[in-house]
Amino acid sequence: MKPTAIRVMLSSALLCTATSAYSATVQLPTQTVLGASDDSRDLSLPLARSTLFADDLSTAHLGANLSESLQRVPGLLALNRQNYAQDVQISSRGFGARAQFGVRGVRLLQDGIPLTMPDGQGQPALFDLDNLARIEVLRGPLSSLYGNASGGIIQGFSSEGSFYPTLESRSSVGSDGLWRSRLKYGAQYGDLNVAANVSRLETNGYRDHSDTRRDMANLRLGWDIDDASSLTLLFNALDQPDTQDPLGLTAAALDADRRQAVAQAERFDTRKSISHQQLGMNYQRRLANDDQITVMVYGGERDVQQFLAFPGNSQYSGGGVIELDRRFGGSELGWQRDTALFELPVTLAAGLSWGYQGEGRKGFVNQFGRKGGLQRNEFNRVESREAYLISTWQLAPRWSLTAGARYSKVNFDSDDKYLVDGQDDSGSVRYDETTPALGLSYQWTPTLSVYGAIGKGFETPTAQELAYRPGGSGLNLQLRPSTADNAEVGFKLRRDRTQVDMALFYTRVDNEIVTGEPQLNTDRSTYANAGKSTRRGVELSVEQQLTSQLTGYLAYTWLDARFDRYINGNGDDLADNRLPGIPRHSLYAELAWQPTEGFTTALEMQSLSQRYANDDNSAEAPGYAAFNWRASYRQQLGGWQLEPFARVDNLTDREYIGSLIVNGAGARYYEPAPERSWLVGLDVQYRWD
Repeated sequence: MKPTAIRVMLSSALLCTATSAYSATVQLPTQTVLGASDDSRDLSLPLARSTLFADDLSTAHLGANLSESLQRVPGLLALNRQNYAQDVQISSRGFGARAQFGVRGVRLLQDGIPLTMPDGQGQPALFDLDNLARIEVLRGPLSSLYGNASGGIIQGFSSEGSFYPTLESRSSVGSDGLWRSRLKYGAQYGDLNVAANVSRLETNGYRDHSDTRRDMANLRLGWDIDDASSLTLLFNALDQPDTQDPLGLTAAALDADRRQAVAQAERFDTRKSISHQQLGMNYQRRLANDDQITVMVYGGERDVQQFLAFPGNSQYSGGGVIELDRRFGGSELGWQRDTALFELPVTLAAGLSWGYQGEGRKGFVNQFGRKGGLQRNEFNRVESREAYLISTWQLAPRWSLTAGARYSKVNFDSDDKYLVDGQDDSGSVRYDETTPALGLSYQWTPTLSVYGAIGKGFETPTAQELAYRPGGSGLNLQLRPSTADNAEVGFKLRRDRTQVDMALFYTRVDNEIVTGEPQLNTDRSTYANAGKSTRRGVELSVEQQLTSQLTGYLAYTWLDARFDRYINGNGDDLADNRLPGIPRHSLYAELAWQPTEGFTTALEMQSLSQRYANDDNSAEAPGYAAFNWRASYRQQLGGWQLEPFARVDNLTDREYIGSLIVNGAGARYYEPAPERSWLVGLDVQYRWD
């Protein structure tokens, strides 16, 4: 969808709203999901949960990348790749570290609507970061109750529009030609609540061949139908044309010029264009017997054109220009009841969900940045069906038990329409798995609880991972889903000035999906199954109010992730090697000072230890520590609110590797982070009381 069309659609939606005000507050209906609860229940949940509120998401940030705030979460690695063609890189306890673009192994949702496709691949750029009230991040065994690719859960919850009509403009400029501008509107009109925003981001990028323009539009309509039911409609649109891709650098290229794009990027004009629109509905009703019913329906379309770094004109290569025409949708019916069984209070939740994605995939020759002849033409379908049951038992005043299971069935089908090579590569594969989980929590004191949990998870290959095999054409139907056995113990402390979370976890994975050898005569990655791997680690977060003006925060993760059994395609035994892309130590620390009302400044530190770039551990990114500074000042002037802000990243001007392309073709593993960079901006808000 073109930016002009987005603006017209959004303006029309705003103009159609009524102009009368009403005192009712619209409550956002969300699916019944673990962790999507108020803080009063946090101590009784037998899982690791981190919650980031609106101030954590918007304070002196650009507001365009999920990595800006998620770096605060222990156990989670969220890295800005400085490459908008591939989005941010996110992994949870090592799940998803292999992803070369998008997110795998971590499930994404906003307001109960999936941003992860039925095949398990998610797109973090789709989060409406401009209107989030909070983000919840779940880790541990109980996250497997979300189904396929749920090694971790990131779910956003939107803010309601202001009761009084409020218009807000936020603009910022920064290093490397970066600028972003956002316009946001919110109001309550009778029983209808409106929240809408549009934004544009442009940058030349830290590296050569990194030009980007991104337009986004989001609309949320919440309607209180009556005292027992409510309806929320959500619309999201993304338009990102011709985003240049500088590709990863080899070690030699990194030493020569860390800001360069590799020769193939310029020669083949590597770039990606994305157009994405999605509409969702969430309906919630409380019945006469206090049962609660939730109905969620969503659907949309996504079109992608990508120019890769090779011609793709050899046999079976499938082309160096990829065009994807995707239509997707899904639904969920959820039920919840508070009741008693065996004279014990219990909450029961059950549901059925269905998801579909149908994708036309075409491949063309890349004639040095121009689309050439057809090399591949097929239609791929993914369909998922799932059922779940979750129960929370109050065994005693201090003891609670959470138990559940989810059954998932995922079908992949491919119809080959490119038959000029004399070969029909149509095929299909079916995956199904039941993932049980059990957690027990004990509230030792009113402010301290301990818990333990066990569970099983699974992750199917994504459609992209199935799409190519090392030699020959057609789907890689030999690729199997990975399964994980998870265990965790932890404690939570909640006091007026202190908040502490600690978790110890162990995970054993069978059939770990890894990046395999490149496809014959191309630089395209293919995927394979390793034998077994193990992850063990510790997560710790501490927030301390040091004085009335000074607050400290620390998030630390120790993670030892290794292959237990793995013979790669060359016959090398890689047992006991560390999983690539995963640091053993990661640390985020922050010291924030608020000397007066409205003014806040903070010093941040992010540190990662050594990370290996490939499975045989022959290439690495050294550890680093980077320091950042931010400041903002909020002032109210009648109906106006002004907030200038500024930040400086990498204060010490250090050169380090921001992210890695795991097992990248041609040893192009490295994506360098910028040296010292700056950002300044102004937020202006006006409210009609």
